[in-house]
Amino acid sequence: MPELPEVETVRRGLEALVKGKTIKQVNVRYDKMVSPNPDEFKSALKGKKILDIERRGKYLIFRFSENLSMVSHLRMEGKYAVLPHTEPLSKHDHVIFELTDGSDLRYNDTRKFGRMNLVPSGKELTVGGLATIGPEPTPETLTFEYLSQRLRSKKVGMKSFLLNQSNVAGLGNIYVDEVLWLTKVHPLQPSNTLTDEEIKALRLNIFSELERAINAHGTTVFSYLNAAGHAGSFQNQLNVYHRQGKPCPRCGTLIEKIKVAQRGTHFCPHCQKLRLPND
Repeated sequence: MPELPEVETVRRGLEALVKGKTIKQVNVRYDKMVSPNPDEFKSALKGKKILDIERRGKYLIFRFSENLSMVSHLRMEGKYAVLPHTEPLSKHDHVIFELTDGSDLRYNDTRKFGRMNLVPSGKELTVGGLATIGPEPTPETLTFEYLSQRLRSKKVGMKSFLLNQSNVAGLGNIYVDEVLWLTKVHPLQPSNTLTDEEIKALRLNIFSELERAINAHGTTVFSYLNAAGHAGSFQNQLNVYHRQGKPCPRCGTLIEKIKVAQRGTHFCPHCQKLRLPND
C-alpha cells in the first residue's frame, strides 16, 4: 500500500500535470469505486476545474470549482497517470477523467480496492478514516508533548501503535520498520515503556525518514509508480525492510522477519532488543 511519501509524490506530480485543467467528462468502468453513484459522480464533475490537489495522511484530496472536493484512497495497488486521450485504455483503468486539453487523468487499480468519495468542500473529514486520523508527521503538528502522552496512554507494541492512523497519519509497514530500526526500538516494545530520550529520537527519525523518502520519490517494492509513470528509488536506501537474512547495516547481525499486527515485520535482534517493563 502506498504510504505518505508515495502519496505525497503522487500529489506533487498530479499538481504539476493537471492543476488548473477542466474536466470534459468522466468515464466510470467500475461502479463500486465511486461515491455517490456513477451517474451522480459523472454529472457533478462534468465541466469542473481542478483547483488543487492536497494530501492528508495517505489520502489525496482533489479540490474542484463550485465548492466540490474528492477524497481518494489508493489502497493496495491504486495509481494515477496522465496520458493522451488517444492512448488505448488498460484493462485496469477504472475511472477516466477526460480533460478539455485532450489528455486523460486515469485511475488504474488491479485489485479494485481504491475508492473516490465526492463531497462538498469542508466535509472531507466525514469520509472513512479521515474522521479519526491523527496529526500529520511534521514538527509543527506531531509535537513531543502529544506523542509522549499518546504513547503512555496505551500499552500496545510500537509497530501496532505507529501503524494506527489515529495516532500518527501516513506511516505504513515500510516506514514503521525503518523508523523503529533507526530508533533502536523493538517492534513489540510496549508503547508505554519508551523513555523520553527514545520518544525524542523516534519523533525526529519519523521526520527525517519521511523527508528522505519523499526526496527519493517514494519506495517501489512491488508496483508503485508516480503520476508520470516512474518508480521511486528509496528502496535502495532501506535498512531492514525486505532485508531478512541480510546483515544489519549498523552491527552486522542478520535481519529477522516476524509477523506483527498481521504484517511482515523486519528488525535487528541485536540493535532492537525487546525490553521488559522492569528492565
